[in-house]
Amino acid sequence: MRVTLASASPRRKELIKKIPDLEVDIVVSGEEENVCESVPALLTQKLALVKAKSVFGKVGGVVIGADTVVCVDGRILGKPKTADEARSFFRLLCSRSHEVITGLAVISEEKVVTDSVTSFVTFNDYDERVIERYIASGSPFDKAGGYGVQDELFAPMVNGVEGDQDNVIGLPTVRLAQILEENFR
Repeated sequence: MRVTLASASPRRKELIKKIPDLEVDIVVSGEEENVCESVPALLTQKLALVKAKSVFGKVGGVVIGADTVVCVDGRILGKPKTADEARSFFRLLCSRSHEVITGLAVISEEKVVTDSVTSFVTFNDYDERVIERYIASGSPFDKAGGYGVQDELFAPMVNGVEGDQDNVIGLPTVRLAQILEENFR
């Protein structure tokens, strides 16, 4: 099956390879529209749909969009813009659990399917040495919540993941494979 992934994320490009029998084209969706939505799962689905529709208009076929947010105490954490913002994210996230929600949108000429997957990540106590080294690496600035659970430099901060680890990285491959199988094959 041939699909197009509407994404600039190198992590999503790697994760989608886990789904068997897919031929994947990658097309960057371009600018994201501002989407107003206070429910994090619905926000991620709407953002994923904006990405998928943007690319579908150019290439047709079956297009997959995805968007990931980190949520704690009802607050949505996007990508930090500065080192200070990254530090504030880590202070908020450390010594507790938070949600990572990825919205999916898969569209074709005949069908539109949206869904979201939620996983829970627990961080250890704030470790300034680890955090400062991680921020200096530049890694926080292209990731929701400012971290990549898969990043070796950040590993000492992660106490555990409950749910789909691929979801935390940015693409819930098991759920995406189900959506494709049930709706687009």
